[in-house]
This record gives sequence, structure tokens and C-alpha cells, in this order.
Amino acid sequence: MNGASPTRVLVADDQTVVREGIVMLLGLLPGIEVVGAAADGEEAVALVERHRPDVVLMDLRMPRCDGVEATRRIRAAHPETEVVVLTTYADDDSLFPALQAGARGYLTKDAGGEEIARAVADVRSGAAGLSPQVQLRLLERLADGAAQATEPGAAPGGTGRPGATGPGAGRPGELPDGLTAREAEVLALIAEGLSNTEIARRLFVSPATVKTHINNLFAKTAVRDRAQAVAYAFRHGITGTQQ
Repeated sequence: MNGASPTRVLVADDQTVVREGIVMLLGLLPGIEVVGAAADGEEAVALVERHRPDVVLMDLRMPRCDGVEATRRIRAAHPETEVVVLTTYADDDSLFPALQAGARGYLTKDAGGEEIARAVADVRSGAAGLSPQVQLRLLERLADGAAQATEPGAAPGGTGRPGATGPGAGRPGELPDGLTAREAEVLALIAEGLSNTEIARRLFVSPATVKTHINNLFAKTAVRDRAQAVAYAFRHGITGTQQ
């Protein structure tokens, strides 16, 4: 890693064979140092306090304290430690709770070494580390949420289009948290998985303009990264999948 300090990683998984397998795999990857391994969420929280890792690879289904609660506690006490959630299935019901608890990445357990290394590097650099399967699941949930918002009896304003409002957004046509129509449009395109360059092409604006919109909408919605932005878009029904 060109002389850079290795990324310190903690692994948390209650299945011994899985935990030891991940530790062994990480040990083969350049630029990564495994500083501990936990068998449940409680131990993960304690080991983060002791070792202060850069990244935690966190299983969701664990005894005593599950991955979502452990993630919430770790992020509250040690915001400098990022969490990448590991789960068996991309459609795990804990997907959105984990993101809302502060996880910055989300991988299925069949991810290879290269994919894990990329997710670890992404979250440490401030980006979101989401596997292709998980990105697809997020988009499916966004589409489902938009469809439900348009059903008879749904909350007013949940149209499923950029600029739509969702739960608690106020009057029909009023965007949450003071978002402008353009910011909501950019948010919807983020939720579709588009990069800044792709959003710029779609909207016929410069990448610098897109970055400005993203900085503004992140500040208004109090999200820290694209993963949280996707979760926010889902909660508020802001998606372009139904245009």
C-alpha cells in the first residue's frame, strides 16, 4: 500500500468456521491487519473498545447482541470505526436497520477476497461498500416502497418520483428537510446506483454541479454517505424507478 499503514480489521461472526475462514482470507490480503475476532456482538463491542480497529466486518445474526445493535453501539462510541455488515442473504430483513444503525458497507458471505478488500477500502476512504447483490436489493426495496406509496390509502405525496414526499414529509408536493426539486432528483439517481459522472450526464450538468447538489442534500438530510442516502430515499419515497 505504498508504505501506508495497514487497515486494522476486526471480524465478528458467531460461526467458528466462518469467522476463522474470514480471518484466514483477510490474512492473505495486502494492506489489511486482523486485530481481533469476536463470537458475538457483545464481544465485538468490547474488542472495538480495546483495539480501536479501522473497520469491523460484522455478522448480523449473533447471540447476546445482534449485528445491528452492535453496529449502533460501536458507531455511537467510536464513530471513527466503520462497519461492513456480513450476511448470508442479500434480502436479509436487517439490511435497512443495519444501514440506519451506521453500517457503511454490506456484503453477502459468498463475497470473495477481492470484493471484501474493496469494501474495506471503500468504507475507510469515506465511500459506501455495497456488493452488487445488495445494491440490487436496495433498488428493489426502493421500487417496492414507491409502489406501496401509490396504492389507495397511502400517505399523500408518495408518488415514487423525484420530488415526491414520503412518510412525515408534510403537505402533498412538499419535500422533506427543505430539499429542492433538483436535490431530490439527484437523490433519486443516487438511489438508482448512478455515479456523479453518470448523474451529470443524465441531468446535462457538470460533475461539479452534481457534487454541489450532493453536498447540499447530505447536509439537509444529515446523511453521511451514499448508503445512508439510499436508505433516506427509501424512507421518504424519493425514487425515480416509477417515472
